[in-house]
Amino acid sequence: MLLRDHRLPGHALSGLASGGGGADAVRHLAAPQRSKHLLLVLGTARLAAETGHPHARATEHAYDVLAEIQKKNPATVRGTLAHPAVGAWAARAVRALEGGDCPGERPAGHCDPARLGAVAAAAAIKAGLACEVQVPVTGGTIMLPSLGLLELQGGPDGLTDLLVRADGRVEAGDLCLRPGAGEQRGWRPLRWLETADAGLRLLIDDLDFFRWRAAGAAERLGEAELRVWRAGLEAAWATLRAHHWTIAGETRALVSVLTPIKGPAQGMHSASAGDLFGTIAMSTPPDGRWLAATFAHEIQHGKLNAILDVVRLLEPDRTSTYYAPWRPDPRPLSGLLQGAYAYLGVSGFWRRQRAHEADLRPHIEFAHWREAARTVTGTLLDSGRLTAAGERFVAAMRRTLTAWSREPVPPAALEIARQEADAHRTTWLAVNGDDPGHRL
Repeated sequence: MLLRDHRLPGHALSGLASGGGGADAVRHLAAPQRSKHLLLVLGTARLAAETGHPHARATEHAYDVLAEIQKKNPATVRGTLAHPAVGAWAARAVRALEGGDCPGERPAGHCDPARLGAVAAAAAIKAGLACEVQVPVTGGTIMLPSLGLLELQGGPDGLTDLLVRADGRVEAGDLCLRPGAGEQRGWRPLRWLETADAGLRLLIDDLDFFRWRAAGAAERLGEAELRVWRAGLEAAWATLRAHHWTIAGETRALVSVLTPIKGPAQGMHSASAGDLFGTIAMSTPPDGRWLAATFAHEIQHGKLNAILDVVRLLEPDRTSTYYAPWRPDPRPLSGLLQGAYAYLGVSGFWRRQRAHEADLRPHIEFAHWREAARTVTGTLLDSGRLTAAGERFVAAMRRTLTAWSREPVPPAALEIARQEADAHRTTWLAVNGDDPGHRL
């Protein structure tokens, strides 16, 4: 399996800095992520051997199996390694092998490098090829990343043999089954959401330990709740396709997985993570409009996280914190950059959406977030901590937001947006105080 160097073309970076970029720019971002996953998998195998991990031999064999599958079906291996939870696992496995922490770490723990055997088995199943690997059993289960969860009956945790036959049957412990889309004894599959026009097909990952941070991950979706997600996705996709073509293209090119997380009593939460490129984590969406806005928001985080893997935009600054108009707590410059870029996307969404709705809310959202993001770009530009590339990137963001700030908004919407912004700032100051270490 070969590695390659990556450069982000200037035109792609310029398009991304202005707030968009489109599917072509996202494809430029996805290529380094695939290489990062491959490098992490290679690092896992090598470090397991170098550190004398007790499962080093099983890990090396799993890597060899993956390499053999790649010779026969490279697309399947590429797709399996690109699954976000595979990258998150490999990153934590490398850290654990280097002496860092990993939740649940033990000879058969979650970060066991021999979990590479489960990755190889998943690739073999999808490719229709036979293989035999050893995989760790954790809590009586074996996760096949991007496919589903095998549940063994009895037996201790530890390494076990897993056999994939060419006809698709899987044998492990007391199990012998053919993984499919439906649940059966010993098998809990991951499920897909697909829009009616087949324009968007996303995996719901609500089983893999590495799908999200354990504290925030939600339980597996029930069928009724899954129907709510399906209806929300259908409505959101219709909105994006009809009025937000760039976001629709970026969604299709970037997002592969939705992961349920715990939500608030009202509304919804959403999040992205740098080691889960392609995943959007969210609580159950209240409706299609807000889910469409969530895509606009989280895709920006996904793009910026991938940009930062290739281009350094900020110099380190571990001491200063700042006011962020979207957070209750002081934020470092890196957090300001993330937020400003995300709300640049949110502003663009509501800017276009207000032409298709009669109520004031889209105007309020546009007015509120264009000003919030523009203010923070000024903070970033004045900080003295941006690299030369960062200066160009944030200046391009600010040009877009400045142009939008001149666009007319109904006076009533402007007033409500101002009141909401003032209320946030007042609450923030009451909680955090006008501390000299917090720059306002």
